[in-house]
Amino acid sequence: MDAAMVDRLSAGEGWALLQSLPPYDEGESLHLQGRLREAGFAPDLVAAAMTQSRLRARGAEKFGDFAAGMLFTPDGLEQATRLAIAARHAHRYAAAGVRDVYDLGCGLGADAMAFAGLDLTVHAVDADDTTARVAAVNLRHWPSARVTHGLAEDVRLPQGEGRRHLGLWLDPARRVTGVADITGRTKRVFSLDAISPSWSQVLAFAEQVPATGAKLSPAFPHGSVPRGAEAQWTSWHGEVLECAVWWGPLVTTVGRTAAVCTETSTSVVTEADAEDGSGQPGLTSVAELGEWLYEPDRAVIRAGLTGALVAAVDGAELAAGVGYVTSARARELPWARRFRVDEAMPLSTKRLARWLRDHGHDRVTIKKRGVTLDADLLRRQLKMTGRGKGGSEATLVLTRIGGSQVALVVTPA
Repeated sequence: MDAAMVDRLSAGEGWALLQSLPPYDEGESLHLQGRLREAGFAPDLVAAAMTQSRLRARGAEKFGDFAAGMLFTPDGLEQATRLAIAARHAHRYAAAGVRDVYDLGCGLGADAMAFAGLDLTVHAVDADDTTARVAAVNLRHWPSARVTHGLAEDVRLPQGEGRRHLGLWLDPARRVTGVADITGRTKRVFSLDAISPSWSQVLAFAEQVPATGAKLSPAFPHGSVPRGAEAQWTSWHGEVLECAVWWGPLVTTVGRTAAVCTETSTSVVTEADAEDGSGQPGLTSVAELGEWLYEPDRAVIRAGLTGALVAAVDGAELAAGVGYVTSARARELPWARRFRVDEAMPLSTKRLARWLRDHGHDRVTIKKRGVTLDADLLRRQLKMTGRGKGGSEATLVLTRIGGSQVALVVTPA
């Protein structure tokens, strides 16, 4: 979709067509396209409207009811901040006394929508003309939000008194421009120097404006956290979505933090929580396993804060970096799952298969960390086909203890 098509879809005949479409149904899409062409709509407009209908159906998972009145691009939808997470961003700025936010790299406008929803004045900018036009459509309900097409580096920020209540939000592009795949998505980049604006440019912005935040990849390296800043890894129902770096008055806790979020709760884990559990030695053999195995949320692992779980349950990590923690204590934590350890053994396919058969299991769920085994291949080798009569499912954890690969059979608590 180019800029001209955005204009056609966002007004007049195009918008009326888009709003008239029924809920997206992949099985009916070709038939519906044919009927719309027969009704006199231009084929390219029909194709674009159907693409938007499909993207809106996908977008409802991130944007809820808002998706029905938005425009999307495939890349933009994938990279867009979930509205619940965007609201958390916006509240940082409001709590810090920010009144004007420059959203540099606004994408489809998700974060800008959250800023405007808190009555902040929003100056949204995107380097891609089509994306900027899409964002303008999505922000049309908020008079305090304005969208322009341009480079973040070229934006002229307010000076003097105009900076008193100023905040910056940067969402550097993490995909290269060029040929897309069959889904319409372009190639992702991982280097901090390859994002646009680059990490060095982000740092320069943070020097100019104290209230600066930046949305980065969950792969953001711990060693790159700026002094005095906060880097927060955020998950939604266990999926790590981002690492946001915050400066100045937007900082809640200096250093690395993890936010574990659902619709009903948010739990934050900090480096202070991990102090008592960091650097503890791992186990040397399966004989040292406690009754319980804990798995921290992935945001906690990404933030390097597994030590917080070790401290919380008075336990020990099975091996450095694997994330799994064992303990004799049973404790409920909103940012970790607990399993009862039913059996532990060195990883041997024959021995494990025999144990599973002897205990009536004919299918398995496999969790692994710290090992390179192919889970599907192991499932076939174990002959866990799920075709037996009356069999049950076992949960296997494949990991390391004392430098050796082990298999744990566990039951969720």
